[in-house]
Amino acid sequence: MRPMRITIWHLLAGLGALSAPVAHAHGGFAETHSFTQRRGHPEDQWMGFTQGALLSRDSGRTWRWVCAEAMGYGSWMPESFVWRAEGSLLAATGTALLHSRDEGCTWSTAPGFEDAWVTGLAAHPTDDAVFYLSTGRPSMVNALYRSEDGGGTWTPTALRREAVFSAVRVAPSDPQRLYVSGWKGYAQYVFRSDDAGETWTEWPLPLEGAYDLKLLAVSPARPDVVWARVSSLGASGVPRQSVLRSEDGGRTFAPALEQDDLLVNLDVSEDGRTVWVATYNHLFRSQEGEAFTRLSEPNGNACVTHSGGVLHACGSTWSNDWELARSTDEGTTWTPVFSLREIQGVHQCPSGTPVQTLCSARWPQLAEQLGVSSANPGGGDAGVPDAGTVGNPPKSEGCGAAPGIGGWALWSLLAMLWRRRTAHALK
Repeated sequence: MRPMRITIWHLLAGLGALSAPVAHAHGGFAETHSFTQRRGHPEDQWMGFTQGALLSRDSGRTWRWVCAEAMGYGSWMPESFVWRAEGSLLAATGTALLHSRDEGCTWSTAPGFEDAWVTGLAAHPTDDAVFYLSTGRPSMVNALYRSEDGGGTWTPTALRREAVFSAVRVAPSDPQRLYVSGWKGYAQYVFRSDDAGETWTEWPLPLEGAYDLKLLAVSPARPDVVWARVSSLGASGVPRQSVLRSEDGGRTFAPALEQDDLLVNLDVSEDGRTVWVATYNHLFRSQEGEAFTRLSEPNGNACVTHSGGVLHACGSTWSNDWELARSTDEGTTWTPVFSLREIQGVHQCPSGTPVQTLCSARWPQLAEQLGVSSANPGGGDAGVPDAGTVGNPPKSEGCGAAPGIGGWALWSLLAMLWRRRTAHALK
């Protein structure tokens, strides 16, 4: 089935003009959307999932489920995760910051952001305790916050504006260099600090007709090289998303890739010579500064992460027959890691934790949906300490968070119209 991009873009155009995060609820199609490794422990892997998250403790050989109900994120699906070396997990949802201190068994909502939208989360490249968080609720003063205790407490930096902050990035080669993207109305901005947030320089970008500017990555090799995403209306009136590149520390940007497919994320090799862009349907690669070319796989549900010389990409169990694959030749060939049909059951947590209680009861239904023929129902004691109760994220607001087209209906429509499917995926 060919994607009906024009139809869905018209829906997204109305949402984008509201300058608010798009809400995604769990349910409907089962797909992954992000890949994260634990710092210093590459065998521990975590994938964002439309029905919660998936966890592997053995380099991807086996995977288990953490249901959305146990995480408590409501209708705002986490866009990014960080798994600290000491074991705790953080997730930015677009409205709340979620925190698990027992490796995913129990989740709570970080206090202090009830009236703000948590739009960005970035980790210090070498200090496991230092994080930065941006807020982006329209029509209010937003700020960039810093934590020095692993996300336990947060202090505002000097960056405060009556503007929507969409993302924060830290330069891997220079932790003092911070970037924040944002906008106010149709005016797009990049903010830069060279002293870890003490002082800031602001650059308005002359991007006529553009909206929804979001920083994607900073080169690991060169702190002045930055990539961003921006939306705009094409000549036919259909919105498009473009990847922009800056070589002067965010002062100016030039187009690098334009697509009528929604952009998911971008990653860069450690030497900065290769760049990958993932869209909902495809993966693109640029080597040595050349133009981006589309890779043969994945065909549907792409995401991309490069670490330690290995490239990981999301795929679609329903079109690629794999949900995660790895590549050691920068994406030319792929080795499948797992498909959704191979999930072993629920993440093994102590009795009484939200994952053990809530997810075990829901696993049979998900297993049937995925076509899992035999699986451990999970939920047993994994030997981690008992934890407290799960928190509830702040109630989502705005039309993007409302039931119906603004919530899961939109996500389901995206999946139906955009992702290539085989017939058995709908059974």
